[in-house]
Amino acid sequence: MIQASAVLEKTDLDVEPVFEKKLQELLEECRAHLPAVEEDLIRRAFRLSYWAHRNDWRASGERYISHPLEVATLTAREVSFDDTSVAAALLHDVVEDTDLSLDFIRAEFGTDMAALVDGLTKITGVFESRELSQAENVRKLMLSMATDVRVILVKFADRLHNMRTIEALPKPKRLKIATETRDLFAPLAHRFGLFKIKSELEDLCLKIIEPQRYYDIVKDLRATKEERQDYIASFIAPLREHLEEHGFDFEIYGRPKHIASIDRKMRRQEKPLEEIYDLFAIRIVLQSEGRQGKEDCWRVYSVVTDLYRPMPERFRDFISVPKSNGYQSLHTTVVGPEGRKVEVQIRTQEMHEIAERGVAAHWKYKEGEGGDQEMDQFLDWVRDLLDNPEANEATEFVKEFRLNLYDEEIYVFTPQGDLMTLPSGATPVDFAFKVHTEVGMQCIGAKVGGKMVPLSQELKSGDQVEIITSQKQSPSEDWMNFVVTHKARSRVRHWVNRERREAAELGREAWEKKARRAGVEISDQDLQEAAHELKFPDLQQMFYEIGSGLFEPQEMIDHLKQETPSEAFSDEDDAESLRLRYEQFLDDAQDTGQPALKVDGELHTDLATKYANCCNPIPGDEVFGFISKTGTINIHRTGCRNASNLLTNQPDRIVPVEWSRQKDVQFVAPLRVTGKARKGLVRDLTTTLSNTLDTDIRSITVDTDDGIFEGTVVIYVTGLDHLRRVIDRLRRVDDVHGVQRFEE
Repeated sequence: MIQASAVLEKTDLDVEPVFEKKLQELLEECRAHLPAVEEDLIRRAFRLSYWAHRNDWRASGERYISHPLEVATLTAREVSFDDTSVAAALLHDVVEDTDLSLDFIRAEFGTDMAALVDGLTKITGVFESRELSQAENVRKLMLSMATDVRVILVKFADRLHNMRTIEALPKPKRLKIATETRDLFAPLAHRFGLFKIKSELEDLCLKIIEPQRYYDIVKDLRATKEERQDYIASFIAPLREHLEEHGFDFEIYGRPKHIASIDRKMRRQEKPLEEIYDLFAIRIVLQSEGRQGKEDCWRVYSVVTDLYRPMPERFRDFISVPKSNGYQSLHTTVVGPEGRKVEVQIRTQEMHEIAERGVAAHWKYKEGEGGDQEMDQFLDWVRDLLDNPEANEATEFVKEFRLNLYDEEIYVFTPQGDLMTLPSGATPVDFAFKVHTEVGMQCIGAKVGGKMVPLSQELKSGDQVEIITSQKQSPSEDWMNFVVTHKARSRVRHWVNRERREAAELGREAWEKKARRAGVEISDQDLQEAAHELKFPDLQQMFYEIGSGLFEPQEMIDHLKQETPSEAFSDEDDAESLRLRYEQFLDDAQDTGQPALKVDGELHTDLATKYANCCNPIPGDEVFGFISKTGTINIHRTGCRNASNLLTNQPDRIVPVEWSRQKDVQFVAPLRVTGKARKGLVRDLTTTLSNTLDTDIRSITVDTDDGIFEGTVVIYVTGLDHLRRVIDRLRRVDDVHGVQRFEE
């Protein structure tokens, strides 16, 4: 500690020139983007971080100090909150990765800085599983965020730089980090309105998880870049002229959608890139402010829609009703030259900064005008989650937190005309819990627009909702099938779990009574094995079903007297035992054949593998292996719908796999074919597959409705190149409009 204190006081610390230059660049970013800068604070934080990490190196081979410097620069340039957050970025790893203590940070930099660094420091210690360890660290981060928003803002910068430099890590770790980033940090950045950071994180995640899909989109965009630019120029030119004639002070430019956004659109519409037309948006940013700025936005909207025909169903007014993250803008889609659809966004410079930098820019503009109150509104949903009675376990907390990271919002009204914001897909029950917990607990019916509707009905923006309550009503377990807000889910789950616990206690009493009368003596461990044989997941479920009258204790008595418990694989086998079994497979395997996969870089024929039915991987796909409880390695695509849960929550059971060169090995690939219904189309498809492409068909199903053809074709292919040839050739069949691979 004495050495570290001395370092802070030295002005002649021997800093390498390259890092001294980076420090000066950081200070320049602070001067350019922060409202005020205490440069001595930044220098002191840098000196301590430089000294603390003097012997540390990154996996890429760089000096470790380069990482906190880059994180601090991103915090200053992209987040632009204050100088304390920049200093915290410089110090964010010193307690976690070096011998410096939090007490030292507190003594040298104060309580606020210590709290920030503590919030960014992972928990060390012994946990039951890596999943629990990760969940505890996420929960700690969220708890710190609820106290000081700067914790999560620095974390975004930290995660962005880690994603930019992730290639140096081994593949399983890259997949785990990218999956966590895609599912947690990118939507969280969206929630805070940090559009630039969110977009780059999503693109980097797609690049790691599904690189072939990422590079295919990039390649196609580059091929059409010149044509797109020409079209944008032809769209903007007359619009610019009209706006200048009206005397507006503005910027106008085309903004291409980011790669992950295009990928989502392709998946949602089940179309190739060439059939996605709104790949870019035109943005108009006005320099006027305040009330005048809002009025100018509407005037510009009038100019745009006078020049180009608007599509009313695609109009969104986020100025009158801002998003919950503070986002404001007018969105409209118009029909441009050649009949192409173009999205136009209209906003002021202040709105633009809030749209790009979210909560930080909002705080900057509202400081001194109720800024603290505005900041609290950003964090109300976090504090609400912390009050979740069912989120005591870290894993449950993280699960509920992710459920709350929705992208789309709707706006509904109470009978008194009060506006409420809910996630897209919300139901009257979600609305009831939004009004008050007791209203949700006693909800018995709902009216939308004055008419009775089912409690499961999805609400739409503009709906007026009235909740009917009864003191005799209590939540139903069925509500869990349709409620979407974390408050509704947590309160309903809490009530259901309480009811289940009470029923399970009654069931245990009933079982023990019945067992005594029958003269049966059995340990809980043996009883649990018997329960597994009767397909109960655990004893608690069995006791619950007894207490609920769904299962008679006599059935278990009869089973115990007639059956001997089997020695099947136990659910209690942990990840380490599975890993040992997997390694034993590797030790015993012989390279006597030519299998389709390499596991840990080696070919193995005796190693039990299985291709997951949920995603049907084929050679060329990015894949990973997951060790099942029986020791079989299940092969999944990295973009599989189950990959997120496996990579994030059970990383100890992930093994690296890659395709080897193989011959005469075929794989299942399902395709969805759409087009215009006509006589002979199925024949043309099957002929193309069988004769032209020499491809075997496993099954084909066809449905036609109102002149539209939709078919599902499951074929056998030898790899991704074979599949691409099939898709390309099928698209050229007359009256076929689209061919897409999908998961069964």
